[in-house]
Amino acid sequence: MEIIWIDAGAILSGIRGHNGISLKGVVRMEITIKSKNVDLTPALRNYAEKKVAKIEKFFGKSFIDAQVMLDIERGFHIVDVTIQVDGLLLKGEARTGDMYASIDEAVDKIARQIRKYKTKINRKLRQAGNEIVEAALREWSGTAGPEPAAGGVEDEEPRIVKTKRFAVKPMSVEEAMMQMELLGHDFFVFSNAETEQVNVIYRRKDGNYGLIEPEF
Repeated sequence: MEIIWIDAGAILSGIRGHNGISLKGVVRMEITIKSKNVDLTPALRNYAEKKVAKIEKFFGKSFIDAQVMLDIERGFHIVDVTIQVDGLLLKGEARTGDMYASIDEAVDKIARQIRKYKTKINRKLRQAGNEIVEAALREWSGTAGPEPAAGGVEDEEPRIVKTKRFAVKPMSVEEAMMQMELLGHDFFVFSNAETEQVNVIYRRKDGNYGLIEPEF
């Protein structure tokens, strides 16, 4: 596992600040790179670091935390990038036959999310006194195709049409897995009998299960 504290602006210009901390007030960004079934060579690590660092340009003032997982599974080169900024969570995942291509695609997916939902993202960021840097968005859009037109995709996104309430029963993780299978659902909300917290178990794309444990 590699944990890198960087001055994202310096990396993009090819110059590092002392100990990775900006010398000119540039926003700092922490990138944590983990690998599984992958030889994390210096070249691969540096490529992932520089590519993910480009996300910093979309945000003007915030500290950004980036988690990057590189994995090879059944011949697929899988990259999962998770970005946290001002309480906002962005995620991009890609599976291709080449690790470098997967890194590119995962980061591009995050950039497309920022462009597609910029109005809603800005609403969240402004609560922390920040907002998306429009110039950076336009620069990226110039290489990725036109932005969605007004009244287009962003305005037509799905909305909540039904609210369902149910009693959350204390149970073990194993029982929650069984209950989810019996119901034929892709996720299940339950009270973890061991921790006494509300958890969510869900089915992953690879056929395994994931467990969400909230932190307050």
